Amino acid sequence: MTDIVIRVENLSKQYRLGSVGTGSLIQDLNRTWYLVRGKEDPYLKIGEVNDRTQKGNSDYVWALQDINFDVNHGEVLGIIGRNGAGKSTLLKILSRTTTPTTGSVKIKGRVASLLEVGTGFHPELSGRENIFLNGAILGMSKQEIKSKFEEIVDFAGVERYIDTPVKRYSSGMYVRLAFGVAAHLEPEILIVDEVLAVGDAEFQKKALGKMKDVSRQDGRTVLFVSHNMTAIKSLCSKVLYLGNGQKIQYDHTEKVINNYLSHNANSSLLQSFDDQLTAPGNEFVKVKRLEICPVLNELNEPITVNTHINVEFEFWNEVDDKEINLSLHLFTIAQECVFNVGSPAKILTKGLHKGICLIPSNLLNDGLYMVSMMIVIDRSHALFNYENAVSFEVNENRTPGGWHGKWPGFIRPQLDFTLD
Repeated sequence: MTDIVIRVENLSKQYRLGSVGTGSLIQDLNRTWYLVRGKEDPYLKIGEVNDRTQKGNSDYVWALQDINFDVNHGEVLGIIGRNGAGKSTLLKILSRTTTPTTGSVKIKGRVASLLEVGTGFHPELSGRENIFLNGAILGMSKQEIKSKFEEIVDFAGVERYIDTPVKRYSSGMYVRLAFGVAAHLEPEILIVDEVLAVGDAEFQKKALGKMKDVSRQDGRTVLFVSHNMTAIKSLCSKVLYLGNGQKIQYDHTEKVINNYLSHNANSSLLQSFDDQLTAPGNEFVKVKRLEICPVLNELNEPITVNTHINVEFEFWNEVDDKEINLSLHLFTIAQECVFNVGSPAKILTKGLHKGICLIPSNLLNDGLYMVSMMIVIDRSHALFNYENAVSFEVNENRTPGGWHGKWPGFIRPQLDFTLD
């Protein structure tokens, strides 16, 4: 218990769309009367899940509903979910910029937040003045801030403009300085929203490296919201997955990311279209069938690392006297490319054509994979790209006395290996 620095219990946040309060004086007085008597707010009994894809029938929505989790000292927690899932609302509550409707948040230690460009900065003050202002807000002495000042400016790369009012900064300069202040002024808890995406690639790399150092070397706690699954995977030990304001999953990083991404993937081994008019494609080509066919597997037997896999395809060609070739792209569920393989270029007649690409056994590591198919004309011009058309899962084939851990990497081929 002593290692827990953030405890969130039964946390909920309700909003009324388009209005402050309940929307009328009578309803506000009614709510106050209930609360004075120690009774439950009657307007908490109404409201809908915050699903932004549907119109809904109520003006009351739950941006968050019954969220529970703990964060330990020195842990890096990733928070993921679609836009509108409640991630930013949760961070605002943890940063104490808004209050929960119900439930409680207990935090042990100083919190520094970077929720949007310019968080905590006064636009009329210079970069130098804002560094000292933010440090004072965090409860640091002037001497402590001075000892970190050069390090912050060097990290942000804005030394030339440090005495310029920050209202004249670009969004990239703003976020560089804001992150530098938040990361270097020694808060016990650092909260960072997707705002890092504003920075360039070099700064993002520096920022991720700094967050690793803050956690591993300094033992501070980090909460990190991002849509970049690669960054989440490299940085976070645990992940909280939110959907429509509710907790979907809270577990180890890889398990949660695979679950999150699989919801957005086509989980079918087969895409087949008999009607050429409605099949995916364009006026040049139409896809009839793309299928994952395990070789020699019995019906419903899972694909393992020892399974040969045929990727079979059929398409209608409407192009005359042109060289056509087809390439297959294999991606992990995190959209990292495993390989891209192309067929030989060939002049095809109009009509239906088919082909097979064999993925040999003992090549792919266990995990979830997606296949995209691209049809190319004259070796360089893409006629049609059928993205993430089918997906499949490769399972570990456990053998007595064999390797029982998680193999790193996307592939695990059996190569000739000698040892004298």
